[in-house]
Parts: sequence; C-alpha cells; structure tokens
Amino acid sequence: MEIRIDNIEGLKDAARQFVEASGDGRIFAFYGGMGAGKTTFIKAICEHLGVNDVITSPTFAIVNEYTSSVSAESIYHFDFYRIKKIDEVFDMGYEEYFYSGSYCFIEWPELIEEVLPDEAVKVEITVDADGCRIVRM
Repeated sequence: MEIRIDNIEGLKDAARQFVEASGDGRIFAFYGGMGAGKTTFIKAICEHLGVNDVITSPTFAIVNEYTSSVSAESIYHFDFYRIKKIDEVFDMGYEEYFYSGSYCFIEWPELIEEVLPDEAVKVEITVDADGCRIVRM
C-alpha cells in the first residue's frame, strides 16, 4: 500500500488511511531518513487513534507511552536513534512493550532489527523531489 501526503493538511486523512489499512497489525517499524516525517506521521496516527496527550519524539526517553481516550489502551512510541548497543534494548525490557498487544510505533528500527518481532510491519517514508511524503507499507 502507498499513501501520498502532499502537505501538512493531508496528514489527518493519511493517518486514517494508514490505520484502516493496517488491519490487525500492532507493531510498525518506520524506516526513513532524518527529516522524512516519521515523528510527524506517528503523531497523526496517534491522534487518529484517540490520543489527546502531547505527542513528542521520544529521542531522549527512547519510549513514550500514550493512552487512547477512545479505547483506553496504551500506545507506545519508540525512537531508537540514540541506541548504541542492543543490550540497551534488552535492559529497557522491550519484550514487555512489543508483546503487550498494544500499538508500537518504532522509529529507527534498523538499529534493533535483531529483536523486532516477525509480525512487525515495515513502513517506509520517503520524500519526493517536490517535497511530498510517500508512505509505503
């Protein structure tokens, strides 16, 4: 599946399309370069899922937990950009998050691929020459 986001106003609709297309998927690994829009798109997805909290990049915290006001379930947002060794992922207890049945949105998954669950859905965000974002899953 491919979703084209032409501008910031298109994020809400793109997030809706993404959630509808994701089916039973709960773990999403977001690949894309710095500035591709991973955090911005994850924020839009979380808002579509009913998160009313302030949604920020977990770059320094590694994981942020949000709660959906619609379903009351937890949603986890990871940013592994600053991970230096896979032991750090083990130390944080990644299994409790990844196997919780909750939504997990993962930025920089290439740094932890050896522990990504088989069912993780690969999502690639690229930037076209005209500046629009293309989301492929």
